[in-house]
Amino acid sequence: MKINQALSRPIAISVVAAGMLATFSFMHGALGGTAAPIQQTAVHRTDTSAAQARAAAPAVAPATAPAPIVPRGRVYLFRGALGPIFSTGMDRLAEKIVRAGFPADTYEFTVCPMVASHAISQYREDPQPIILIGHSMGGRCALEFSEKLQEEGIPVSLVVTIDPAHLSPSVPTNVERFINIFLSKTVLGGGDIKPVAGFPGHYASYDLGKHDEVLHITIDKMDSVHEQVIAKIMELSATPAKTGDEVAPLRYVVPPKEPIELWDSGTVIAARPGDTLQTIAQQYQLPLWSLTQLNPVPDNAPLVPGQRIVVPRHLAPAAAVASGR
Repeated sequence: MKINQALSRPIAISVVAAGMLATFSFMHGALGGTAAPIQQTAVHRTDTSAAQARAAAPAVAPATAPAPIVPRGRVYLFRGALGPIFSTGMDRLAEKIVRAGFPADTYEFTVCPMVASHAISQYREDPQPIILIGHSMGGRCALEFSEKLQEEGIPVSLVVTIDPAHLSPSVPTNVERFINIFLSKTVLGGGDIKPVAGFPGHYASYDLGKHDEVLHITIDKMDSVHEQVIAKIMELSATPAKTGDEVAPLRYVVPPKEPIELWDSGTVIAARPGDTLQTIAQQYQLPLWSLTQLNPVPDNAPLVPGQRIVVPRHLAPAAAVASGR
């Protein structure tokens, strides 16, 4: 029996909770993913006179347009415990990713080893960027998945963990880009994931503990986070992980009522004469808190010329960087 057929069947599980017996079924998609819709090309008839008129017209050289980014990658999403009830945000995100043109499937964290083994086989046959996204226990699964790929010498292009479980593994060195969005005050998730020693990739951690409107069972359903993750996936194949500059980790406690912006990592700049954190925030169009949390100096104090200052940044496709974006 093929693995995708085996994993597609409902798995009936009886759970005893608070003295009551509830039965539910875990369902998840086939490993093959949902293919992007095929674009149909319409063929139009043209009368003879119109064709002759076009032939007589002087040829105009077409404008040179940048080559479009070709979607590449496989996305694996994992729900937490009681996923079909509490981790439905992973299903919604998967649907959006598929509409963006990428194969994406959502699984229960309990089948993590089986899915990882199949992903290794797929990668051997057709190497493509691997993206792992998980909520709660699914976040822990995404990190264990990454460790299994590391044992096989396979890189992971992007890992996003959303309020992962406590006691989750650290980020292994084969992960090129890692983002953790968590609630430090919750016991259901609250995993403050850190990289292993010598981690060379891009790392960003966002603690939403001061956002009282966000709960463990809603953090996976935030549309603004979905949109940013999808944008990163769409540019991933054209965005080199090696930036050529110093990469600094980001660790933020996002202030209340501030929008959640998912920077990829930090980089180091040298202060110029007259610079303060306030002037740098204005120059780079950053919220001031994003600099004061990274750099322990008063926001209006003059900086020493040449002083190292960490600023957050978004990674961009090589073509966009070359054109001065």
